Amino acid sequence: MTVRTRVAPSPTGDPHVGTAYIALFNLAFARQHGGEFILRIEDTDQTRSTEASEQKILDSLRWLGLEWDEGPDVSGPHGPYRQSERKDIYADYAFELVEKGLAFRCYRTAEELNELREVRREQGQHTALKQSDLALPEAEVAKREAEGAPFVIRMVVPEEEGVCVVNDMLRGDIELDWGMVDAQILLKSDGMPTYHLANVVDDHLMKITHVIRGEEWINSAPKHKLLYQYFGWDMPQLCHMPLLRNPDKSKLSKRKNPTSILYYERMGYLPEALLNYLGRMGWSMPDEREKFSRDEMFANFDIQRVSLGGPVFDQEKLSWLNGLWMREDLDAAAFAEKYQAWALNPEYLMQIVPLIQQRVEKFSDVAPLASFFLSGMLDLRESDFEHKSVTLDDAKKILQFSVWLLDTENNWEKDHLFAELKSLSEKMGYKLRDFLFPLFIAIAGTNQTVSVMDSMSILGPDMSRARLRHAVNLLGGPSKKEAKRWEKEFKAL
Repeated sequence: MTVRTRVAPSPTGDPHVGTAYIALFNLAFARQHGGEFILRIEDTDQTRSTEASEQKILDSLRWLGLEWDEGPDVSGPHGPYRQSERKDIYADYAFELVEKGLAFRCYRTAEELNELREVRREQGQHTALKQSDLALPEAEVAKREAEGAPFVIRMVVPEEEGVCVVNDMLRGDIELDWGMVDAQILLKSDGMPTYHLANVVDDHLMKITHVIRGEEWINSAPKHKLLYQYFGWDMPQLCHMPLLRNPDKSKLSKRKNPTSILYYERMGYLPEALLNYLGRMGWSMPDEREKFSRDEMFANFDIQRVSLGGPVFDQEKLSWLNGLWMREDLDAAAFAEKYQAWALNPEYLMQIVPLIQQRVEKFSDVAPLASFFLSGMLDLRESDFEHKSVTLDDAKKILQFSVWLLDTENNWEKDHLFAELKSLSEKMGYKLRDFLFPLFIAIAGTNQTVSVMDSMSILGPDMSRARLRHAVNLLGGPSKKEAKRWEKEFKAL
């Protein structure tokens, strides 16, 4: 048997370090067993998936030194490798289960589903809905069908009490209560599959032998096991990796820790060091050394050395490790070459030069004007945000609302950013000039510089968002009560 593993990211935002973490361990396992590693794009969420996001995923994983044997850009015998291009395959399998009586059409509306769950919640029951809960009278089904009402395909799940036993490579047998497993949607009303159907079908057709994924998918394992049984297929071995954590032990999130791979690239970390650090997340070399290369990890890899304690993603520790790589693996010439490639490459410089050229009288003026483009987090003080028309509380609120707005923004063109932030300033009741002042300080450290929209466009979403959050935290951030009130206000806007 040829070992085949995969990583299956969704192209719905910035490439996440958690994706790289899971990809690294899948690749290490495959290489350690002389197997193959596959990249699959799970773009079933057509409203949020973008080609730009997919390209960022491919570029960032390659920047880290993670290569795949089959994928959307390298082809292979089991393609296509984008789920959106496999739509007809999933529909066939979903209706096959309907014909076998193992899945059913569900015409329930969103309002009806909410009512059913609320009743169960009031009765102190699990909110998982079974086929019997969702059943409609035959006449009503016929009526909705005749009207062309939208429907989804749901899987049949056990309604009796009992447990599903799922074997995990790290945890052994896990018992999961069938009562908490709902009649999962397999095919949405738009004909696109949900993760659960597409995941199982693709893993089978792509001959995946080992599914190494995050532990957040443990509760979905009974549904997947049931689907394998319904189709009569052998189930891959499952291995659920511990989740990456913030220093406070909460799940790694961009609100507390930058999570985009692109952020760490823009900060000037070496890809070898970041990959090394991800390799230390819950795993260790046999000799316990902290600094090791990708190939050294592959040569010594043993999945059983993974610790189930939630590994903490600590930027200070990453920076320390990155410093080791810079000092021990780069001589002066190599250091200069890599710095030039990071900060002074023509593509990046030519975005900056047209903005600052009109402001300089001599070359020695360039560094003060452009330094914030070549920096990480800026050394700011609360007093930097003092302004005659904007109080510190105003600045904090403007920055927080801007963070919430920009967190969901995929279009990072300066004109679009300007339109969105101008609209926000008007809704919040601030003059644009006053509204933009704290953004200038957060992004550039001064308002005596180039347009903040140009600056954010060049710095990119990852660094821009990180600097805005840094500024919010510097000003103390909203209290819990304030945050709840502000969130309501923001949503109302």
